[in-house]
Amino acid sequence: MFFIRKKLPRAKAPGEPFLYSDHKLPVTRRELLAAGLRTAPALVVGPAWLGMALRANKAQAGTLSADIQSLLSAQECNVATNSSGIPVICFDLAGGANMVGSEVLVGQKGGQAQFLTTAGYGKMGVPGNMVPSAAGFVDSSFGLLWHSDGALLRGMKVTATTPATAAGTNGAVICAMSQNDTGQNPHNPMYGIATAGSRGKLLNLVGNVSSVSGGNSASVPYMINPLFQPTTIAVPADDVALVSTGGAPADPVSIAVLESQTRISAGTTLTNGSPAEGQFSGVLAQPNGGQTGINLIAAGGTPDAQLKAQVRCAYAQSAYTAAAFGNPASLDPTQDPLIIAGAAPIFTAAQMSSDSDIKKTASVMKLVCNGYAAAGTITMGGCDYHSGNRADGETRNFKIGQMIGACLEYAQRVGTPLMVYVFSDGSLTSSSMVDTSTAGRNKLAWQGDNQSVASTFFLVYSPKGRATPVNGAASQQIGWYTAAGAVDTTSSPAANSVTQIPEVMLLNYMGLTGQAGQFSTVFKMQGLGSASAQAALTAFNAIV
Repeated sequence: MFFIRKKLPRAKAPGEPFLYSDHKLPVTRRELLAAGLRTAPALVVGPAWLGMALRANKAQAGTLSADIQSLLSAQECNVATNSSGIPVICFDLAGGANMVGSEVLVGQKGGQAQFLTTAGYGKMGVPGNMVPSAAGFVDSSFGLLWHSDGALLRGMKVTATTPATAAGTNGAVICAMSQNDTGQNPHNPMYGIATAGSRGKLLNLVGNVSSVSGGNSASVPYMINPLFQPTTIAVPADDVALVSTGGAPADPVSIAVLESQTRISAGTTLTNGSPAEGQFSGVLAQPNGGQTGINLIAAGGTPDAQLKAQVRCAYAQSAYTAAAFGNPASLDPTQDPLIIAGAAPIFTAAQMSSDSDIKKTASVMKLVCNGYAAAGTITMGGCDYHSGNRADGETRNFKIGQMIGACLEYAQRVGTPLMVYVFSDGSLTSSSMVDTSTAGRNKLAWQGDNQSVASTFFLVYSPKGRATPVNGAASQQIGWYTAAGAVDTTSSPAANSVTQIPEVMLLNYMGLTGQAGQFSTVFKMQGLGSASAQAALTAFNAIV
């Protein structure tokens, strides 16, 4: 018997694009991202006209006048002066990355430990001598079960170095298919997070692509709120530019000007006597709505009154931003000793200055973990890595794992809970060829797209300790795989419906805040079924 061994394609250098004869030439932004021909900048989401006002500020940390402060209240402009909700960072892996089997483990009905057949795991790149049922190939250090040699896991361990980080982390996998090589999968849950009430002190949502969703994948159409519009953040300097000081950290004149603009904008008239001359009553003719930062006007009222309310509230929020965030260094990740300084920095200054993945990750996690923004998306391109070898996928996943671990580590250092959600457009299947190169790690090579082995997963860090599953380890796998290694499309409402995948994530997000019972009220168009059906899709008890 003769064996003909085919030489595997060479591994590509970091950042080298993936171009295939069976793929059309990439021309759109999403196709360029997937091929690794374009990097993804970061994004901050908020009303565009309000963003213009914020960028125009010359800021000073200080106290606003009493009449301007009164406009910040819930009864008036309802400006968010404190963050709310659990911070969320989404990783959008453009191109169809491998995330399960040889990364996060997936099993049959009953949970991750209900192992598949050897052939089933083989479809996900696991050779027969490395299947999870063999001794030493399961890792639970981050709560969720991983293949012990998973590239994502190895990368996470490089940056999440404090023992308390892993000890406070748990996670769950959502077994669900999505379409290959497309940005049209409505994976992104960002608008839903804001709809559920999560707010930032400065902004609401952050991301890293200039798109409606803030990422490569689309948002769920019915969740999109046009008041949350994107502002691009590509580097740490863009964090600082959110509050421009004109070169000086203190500018009382500019705050006074903003307060004056608020007073003369529209609404009640100036008075003599009480309040003091030059002030106004602080009462709007048309108050804001009930949800913080969303409804700038209440239902009803004349168009004139509504417009006056919008203008005045915009000025009031600009004045508040200038006073509250007067020192731009507080937004700068390059000046944060928890990120690049101290005895054990997450990143070095050299890495921060030269690596675009690190720049955007640091910029987004700085805003989200400190409550300046409520949630964010980090898009990682170059995940269409079925180049015929294994080395390319291992290298890219390892880098992505480093970025995920950095976010968890920073949350631990800041002392805030954090939910990390990871998704991709489809997935890929392996060949029978073993990549024996150092980077290939003796695993099976990737040969093509395959949506039947797709899934998403989320991780939860809590400074109070690891989140507890609702129903033991079985809760940490939502849906399941067949023994032969494919998503069982009847295993959950999300298994064969991409729209329901972010709904499952949002249900679990609300569960972490103790609000899962309000899911159907907040998302009236949801497709997850009754309260009892939703309970079966909820992984963890509340952590706050």
